[in-house]
Amino acid sequence: MGSARTYTKFIEGGPQQGHLIGDPEKEFVQARDGFYQSTVSETGWPYVQYRGGPAGFLKVLGPRTIGYADFSGNKQYISRGNLDGNDRIAMILMDYANRRRLKILGRVAFTEGEAAAATLYPEEAEARAERAVIIRVEALDWNCPSHITPRFTEAELRPHLNKLGQQLAELQAENQRLKQELAKSG
Repeated sequence: MGSARTYTKFIEGGPQQGHLIGDPEKEFVQARDGFYQSTVSETGWPYVQYRGGPAGFLKVLGPRTIGYADFSGNKQYISRGNLDGNDRIAMILMDYANRRRLKILGRVAFTEGEAAAATLYPEEAEARAERAVIIRVEALDWNCPSHITPRFTEAELRPHLNKLGQQLAELQAENQRLKQELAKSG
């Protein structure tokens, strides 16, 4: 009944999920250029936000700790305010191209100020960080890939688009050459 049969392959051989970030999770986390995070307001309403940045902006700091530099955004501070009242956070990290996702549950601690976030800065960052966001991981789980629609970033598509562009240029040149030969033959 339910999902027990589906999850049998994950349960056999002992727990493979838990609360520790192993090498596969570390590689996956640090390759992401964004994630969804959910917090809960003091009135009980959930709030979901997308956080993005250059790949690697979410850093693994230890087997139970991840963090990122929090840059100035739309100045609403909804997630920040929610986390002041309830430090629990749920995160979903997606790899649409390879149809993989990782769920992380944790508790957030802030350290205010740009200097606190200095070690969490992505090299490409042009904005000023307002704080360090440190997440103590309490649970994580690789999620089923079913129903993840493959999507690709421009960087993932670029090699294929470059190849297609080259083939198009070659076909256009060949077409032009053939037109000229036909025109000469009369």
